[in-house]
Amino acid sequence: MSIDLTTIWAFIIAFAVFAYVVMDGFDLGIGILFPTFDPGRERDRAMNSIAPVWDGNETWLVLGGGGLFAAFPLAYAVILPATYPLIIAMLLGLVFRGVAFEYRWRDPAHRAFWDGAFTIGSLVAAMAQGMTLGALLQGIEVEGRAYAGSWFDWLTPYTLLTGVGTVAGYALLGATWLIWKLDGEAQAHARKLAKRAAWATLGLMGAVSIYNVLLNTDYAARWLTAPEIYFAAPVPILTAIVALALLRALSAERNSKPFWLALTLFFLGMAGLGVTIWPNVVPPDVTIWDAAAPERSQIFMLVGVAITMPLIIAYTAWAYWVFRGKVDDEGYH
Repeated sequence: MSIDLTTIWAFIIAFAVFAYVVMDGFDLGIGILFPTFDPGRERDRAMNSIAPVWDGNETWLVLGGGGLFAAFPLAYAVILPATYPLIIAMLLGLVFRGVAFEYRWRDPAHRAFWDGAFTIGSLVAAMAQGMTLGALLQGIEVEGRAYAGSWFDWLTPYTLLTGVGTVAGYALLGATWLIWKLDGEAQAHARKLAKRAAWATLGLMGAVSIYNVLLNTDYAARWLTAPEIYFAAPVPILTAIVALALLRALSAERNSKPFWLALTLFFLGMAGLGVTIWPNVVPPDVTIWDAAAPERSQIFMLVGVAITMPLIIAYTAWAYWVFRGKVDDEGYH
């Protein structure tokens, strides 16, 4: 039995992207929610909850982007020119977020400025990531194995909707993380924010799903016609179950459960994305096999990933284990 290395690589890239979204997502979500917390102790504790792990979380962005370049070079060569302004905005947002994160502790005289930079950087990065996803889903014009669209094809009402949806989703992740890591009034405040973010996320997920069906007849066929609907139906059903469980956990004042349910919601969202575009990597016409690197290259890279990915997972898990529990006033800094 032959092994389809291209499919294996598609799942590796999907895993790296999911790992980045859920791990750096709650970091960015805390930045998005940061202005709602009181200056001083409340903000310090919120930042200390992610201080030991935030930079390690971005490892998955490197793996996802580098893996796309190495395993699917045609997709990389098409997607980046189609979304250059968004990618640049995302990277600048992440830079400002990272710089602000460190300097707010080392430059107390300008802490308000760095807090603002932390929020703006997080918001810009989250919005850019969501709009990049929207630009990919709405389809990219390709001619002769190259991007053939204009500089602003990525800017549409649909991409703005996916951008806002990503911001809301990251805010949900950030708020549920803080519920888990904080206590007292700060935790109660995070719980209120999580309830609002949950409703916003669910509403925007529904709006994007409906928009997808109206956006592309192929997408509609995958979700609404037999026999495809029988394979796709479990995703929205499970999403509804998880959404109800999340709202119930927030009302029951659970600690860690809302965070894990929010992660599950994101996983189901990615599963729905896979159902929508599979087997394309650049909708509407470039499949994973069209964009794949030569088989020998895939084998060579797979050996490297087989060694490095377990190490990344291991040190990430160790970091979260070491810094488990509630955040106190001393924190990381």
